[in-house]
Amino acid sequence: MKTLVIGDIHGGLRALVQVLQRADVTVNDKLIFLGDYVDGWSQSPQVLDFLINLQQTHNCIFVRGNHDALLCDWLLGNHHKLNEKLWIAHGGQATITAYKSVNAVTRNKHITFLESLQDYYLDSQNRLFIHAGFTNLKGVMHEYFSKLFYWDRTLWETALAMDKNLNINSPFYPCRFKIYTYIYIGHTPVTKIGYHTPVNIANIWNVDTGAGFAGKLTIFDAETHKYWQSDSLPALYPNEIGRQN
Repeated sequence: MKTLVIGDIHGGLRALVQVLQRADVTVNDKLIFLGDYVDGWSQSPQVLDFLINLQQTHNCIFVRGNHDALLCDWLLGNHHKLNEKLWIAHGGQATITAYKSVNAVTRNKHITFLESLQDYYLDSQNRLFIHAGFTNLKGVMHEYFSKLFYWDRTLWETALAMDKNLNINSPFYPCRFKIYTYIYIGHTPVTKIGYHTPVNIANIWNVDTGAGFAGKLTIFDAETHKYWQSDSLPALYPNEIGRQN
């Protein structure tokens, strides 16, 4: 059995299907999705349909991403909870357009799925799987503002800014990095720092390889650190622009 971590999909169903095939995923594998299933490419509703069906045959863990929370509020009509103009500019327009052809029954099914997403997943090996991060120095169970689980960027920015030669026993070593064996995140594409494959800093693995933009979708084996990638999303959706922000 493999423990496979899937990065941000952002409406790219073709990439998801392709990378599952390339990783030779079986029903014996555990699939941990790190969130942001929607917003960017044109198939956000189809991605949710696919994931809902996939959990009937496979062992799936679905973590909540910030874009998933935004879509849920939009589908529920909670427009006061989201800055709709900002959401539209960051991939939401493709989702709104796609949902014009989605019936009420399917919308309700998607709402149920989105509301069922987990804020994080902590396994028996003390490995944390989370979309964005956390801020409490004692860990996720002590976090007061749960939205940070899918909005925080300080965890990753701290990793990027940290002196790579800093000893783990130093009083300046980030406390958050000492709590878990490994932390797997998405949320901030590694393409922003010039990488196109998963990036490891300290005990953090970022597996968002920019599928929402011009990058690829990645599946990452948590045991072996082997990974598989789709083709670039612009190649799979040549007539679309994906996310620009």
